Amino acid sequence: MHGWFLDLYVHEDDGLIVWVMMDSGERLRLRYTFPLTFYAHGTRKQLHELGLWLKKEAPGAKLSRAERRDLFVSEPLSLLAIEVQNPAHQPRLFHEVSQAFPELTYYDADVEIGLRFAARTGAFPTAYCAIEYAGDTLLSLRALDSPWDLDPQPCPLRVMELEPDSDPNHSAPTGINVVFDRHVYHMPLEPARALLINLNALLQKFDPDLLLTSWGDTWLLPRLLELSEKLGMPLPLNREAGPDVLRKASRTYFSYGMIIYRGEQVHLYGRIHIDRTNAMLYGDYGLEGVLEVGRVTGLPLQIAARVSPGTGISSMQILTALRTNVLVPWHKQQAEREKTALDLLNFDQGGLVYQPLIGLHRDVGEIDFVSMYPSIMVRCNISPECTPNGLNDPPNNEPGLIPQTLAPLLKKRIAIKHRLVETPPWDPRVKRDKACSLAHKWLLVTCFGYLGYKNARFGRIESHEAVTSNGREALLRAKEAAEDAGFNILQMYVDGLWVQKPGATSPRDYDAVLDEIARRTGLSIALDGIYRWVAFLPARRDRRMPVPNRYFGVFQDGSIKIRGIEARRHDTPRFISDTQMEVLEWLAQAPSVDELPQYIPGAIELLRRRLHALRGSRVPLDQLVLGQRLSRELDLYVTPSPAARAALQLRQIGKNLGPGQKVRYLLVRSEDGVHAWDLPEKPDPRLIDYAAYRVLYLRAVRTILQPFGIQPEDVADILDRAATQPELDLRVHVETHIPNFMQREPVGGTIFDRRQKQSGYSFHL
Repeated sequence: MHGWFLDLYVHEDDGLIVWVMMDSGERLRLRYTFPLTFYAHGTRKQLHELGLWLKKEAPGAKLSRAERRDLFVSEPLSLLAIEVQNPAHQPRLFHEVSQAFPELTYYDADVEIGLRFAARTGAFPTAYCAIEYAGDTLLSLRALDSPWDLDPQPCPLRVMELEPDSDPNHSAPTGINVVFDRHVYHMPLEPARALLINLNALLQKFDPDLLLTSWGDTWLLPRLLELSEKLGMPLPLNREAGPDVLRKASRTYFSYGMIIYRGEQVHLYGRIHIDRTNAMLYGDYGLEGVLEVGRVTGLPLQIAARVSPGTGISSMQILTALRTNVLVPWHKQQAEREKTALDLLNFDQGGLVYQPLIGLHRDVGEIDFVSMYPSIMVRCNISPECTPNGLNDPPNNEPGLIPQTLAPLLKKRIAIKHRLVETPPWDPRVKRDKACSLAHKWLLVTCFGYLGYKNARFGRIESHEAVTSNGREALLRAKEAAEDAGFNILQMYVDGLWVQKPGATSPRDYDAVLDEIARRTGLSIALDGIYRWVAFLPARRDRRMPVPNRYFGVFQDGSIKIRGIEARRHDTPRFISDTQMEVLEWLAQAPSVDELPQYIPGAIELLRRRLHALRGSRVPLDQLVLGQRLSRELDLYVTPSPAARAALQLRQIGKNLGPGQKVRYLLVRSEDGVHAWDLPEKPDPRLIDYAAYRVLYLRAVRTILQPFGIQPEDVADILDRAATQPELDLRVHVETHIPNFMQREPVGGTIFDRRQKQSGYSFHL
């Protein structure tokens, strides 16, 4: 038969359970004989003792000698292979073995079952497969499509959406909304018995493959399960009749300089559950992106939706290792070699950043390398077990594990990006292609960091340094090619350049320089767009100091790009971020840079009206909410931050928040200075600290107006006077503050010049 592979999990008695959806629409639960093997390495005596122990303590395990390749060892290792027939028993046996023989080195011991299945059968979630089965036993399963297909056979999932009628963190929900096949059902929470009866009926009638919920992990499903147990009424969230749902505890971890909190998880058996509010990056790429992550990583969908991109790329590396008979270490074995201070200065330099020329610039082209670091890793064969090549060196050895993992993903992303350029916006493939491209982007962004991550199984810091070294070289070659073509470099940031040349106002004007950069570097590069104008911003504390990743600009098609300003930050009140974007959208209407000054008075008037609404208490409270993450336990704060003070208020009513969790609050005139948004009582609008919000508002306004010649110290005066003067006086007043900003000399800027070979690098201001 033919059908789609949906999900799998281990069963205590039946071994591996595989759920498939046949072409006929039938959903089948099939048992699959799937023994698991893990390996132990040590001295001959140690392995002999382990074998005797296993024969006594685990007589059902099958023992044999084996030779396998460790990525970091030149010769194959002699190992003891331990095979367990029921995959449900393997983790428990390995735990006992590792406790009894902690001095041994273990391989393939804690690999996710979905990755083992994908490596052995070639199948991945939603793969269209050829399936052979007898009764309830799966005999074979073979994927008929590839995770790298641009247009895979669509999987007709039945999706049911469940969500409470309000955010349970803010107010107590009164009902549940159920959506299936364009039908919407609203079910009150009380009486609970009627709720369970109706929900039970819908689950049995529609039998969904996927439950797509909001707050399903952290509130909805735990609440439904609690009611089901309390009333003694079964609720078939699982398709599997026997086990209860799988609940995973919440956790907090440190990543990329931030404390991250992941809420409790609820996994189902025989049915897929994805919580939109707890799934990683669901807000970026939606359900289509989650399905794509499952396809390319091989992870079951319930796991793929919740893991970080780093875990996703690590899973892809493990999958490549399993398919090529490379051992997967239980713990990372390779430590960084000792380096002198001079070695660190020479090799550990990171990405190249050229500080921007502060100010407003017209007709600026943004040139970006396409997935620069992954492309370098593939082109230069950078992998922990390989000696890396240079940018233009010919290949001198077989592709390493990392390039083998990245090459098909990189190829697919480039193909999708090219198709998006050529596809009309009404094409139904556009939405899916954008979601897949974003999913690929996050995986590829993370793959570089995992080369240097201390716990990465296939990481090595020297490989990480080789990538940045080649990246710096590529960016400098691109800079030199652009300057040779007559372009002025305004900014460089790791994998992109902002360049300017009189008369270069159309994409055709960049074709020659793009071809030359590609020739010199061997990497794909593209024109991201041409700005009508772009403003590079200074630091707040020192106007002479540029900030590399803080700018805003308008492309020729009127679209806006922002980085590092208040509207981009997640802790900015929505009222302020919306105001910034409204002003930028107003300024983006200017058909040319020369007409831009005529739009400044209108922007000032818009800002004045919004400030007047703030003063008059006419801004809804939900638009004034700030949100910040806790960085430590509440009791460890010496001087509690506003977020910590709001969290203390929540703790008094039994809502305990920990590191990494986001706290929402309002600024008020009280002893605490804040009012937690998720408290049951509403704050008195008369207590809102509008003076504090005015400070935040003016800071955001200064960010937008400063590039147009309006000094930060003048912003408050301009807005105050605008409220009392006619529009004509406003225009005259504003224009007196705006010099001929397009002719201003840029402040600062550092230029790297390598062409003075005798002196090496020189630096100019």
